[in-house]
Amino acid sequence: MSSIQPVARSRHGKLKWHRYTDFTFAANTTVAPLAAAEVAKAALALPLAFVESNGDWTLVALFGLVQGQNYYVADNGQWIAAYVPALFRAYPFRIGPNEAGEMILGIDEASGLIVDGVEGESFFEETGEPSPAVQQVWDFLQETTKSEAILARACKELYSAGVIEPWPISIQEEAGTKEVAGLSRINEAALNGLEDNVFNQLRRAGVIGVAYAQLLSMGNLADLGKLAQARAQAEAAERARAEVKPMIALPDDSTIDWDWSKVGKT
Repeated sequence: MSSIQPVARSRHGKLKWHRYTDFTFAANTTVAPLAAAEVAKAALALPLAFVESNGDWTLVALFGLVQGQNYYVADNGQWIAAYVPALFRAYPFRIGPNEAGEMILGIDEASGLIVDGVEGESFFEETGEPSPAVQQVWDFLQETTKSEAILARACKELYSAGVIEPWPISIQEEAGTKEVAGLSRINEAALNGLEDNVFNQLRRAGVIGVAYAQLLSMGNLADLGKLAQARAQAEAAERARAEVKPMIALPDDSTIDWDWSKVGKT
């Protein structure tokens, strides 16, 4: 059973919710889809890549090179990049289709942010309407979803124009070099080689800006690599400390006679 449940008065009417205080909930998220409205800011802070699924294309922010790792979430749970994707800013709320295909508001009931008590924010007003805070989240998620659809159409147009290619990224593991699969990038030569009428058509549709943003963002991959290396070194050091065993076992300090005047005396 999914932990994401529809927000309903019958289920959440007497409960409260808290806003997140850190990003530990995103620590295992390796990629996140973006919305058109956030591409420009995201490109300055994060590496962006195209991803295909069932013939549909989208642009995602890349947080790690190994599944289940997010190098932008520090050990203390803080976000260390200069931009936070919209997907995370609405947590613990989510938007998704119900059985009828209608978009509804959901919440992650495993987030630890839903409480049965007086502390926190209400889900609903006494009238049964969503509280102002919940309504604000709902409005934000609806706008984000519309913006995601706009970006998806732009990505599909870039693919149809033949300017998207696989992004060859490799990482060094203990077992050797491993290729990172499933990520694509803009082929700059193909983009510059487009016929004028095709290029202008894409420009008028606002698609060219997406291509340039992805190209610009590729410079952030080096920063991601540095974060990955620092994480690996820290984990290796932690493993080394755990494997070191003391040669002798010392008693607790309170049981030792530290009277140095006795040293050398019989």
